[in-house]
Amino acid sequence: MAAPSGPARLIFLANLLLLLIYPISWFAPLARAGVLPIFGLAEISIISSLAAIWGSDPFLALLVAFLAMMAPLAKTLGLTLVLLGRANRRWLPWIRALGRLAMADIFLIALYISLVKGLGYGHVETAWGLWLFTGCTLASLALSALTKRSFGATLGAMPRDSS
Repeated sequence: MAAPSGPARLIFLANLLLLLIYPISWFAPLARAGVLPIFGLAEISIISSLAAIWGSDPFLALLVAFLAMMAPLAKTLGLTLVLLGRANRRWLPWIRALGRLAMADIFLIALYISLVKGLGYGHVETAWGLWLFTGCTLASLALSALTKRSFGATLGAMPRDSS
């Protein structure tokens, strides 16, 4: 099936771009942390956090993996499938819910950084990966809202699923 046209095409292309950028954000440094200034700063990414958490709390590691990686990826793929007409439009509320779950991870990261800074035990600096991941998540939420708004006019010509 051909890619959508008009405004839906821009949403579709932005979703494809997110599918490329999300994995980069998982490996990008979210923060740099150090206990004492003489030891330097260690970079923390989503992937390095998962590896560190896995040894002590596998359930928490799976939860973070779902919120930070699987939910945003599934949401972006689902929205792309809807735009291509390969998935039923009734998926949109579930797709938006996945986007909200991904945003929960941003708040957890911000909470951890605030706690460490507030306790005064270490030094934490935010890094460019945090902004990249946050931007991906916010862009994904915006694309979901734009898709919902434009469905009536621009995607009305898409074939409807009979299921």
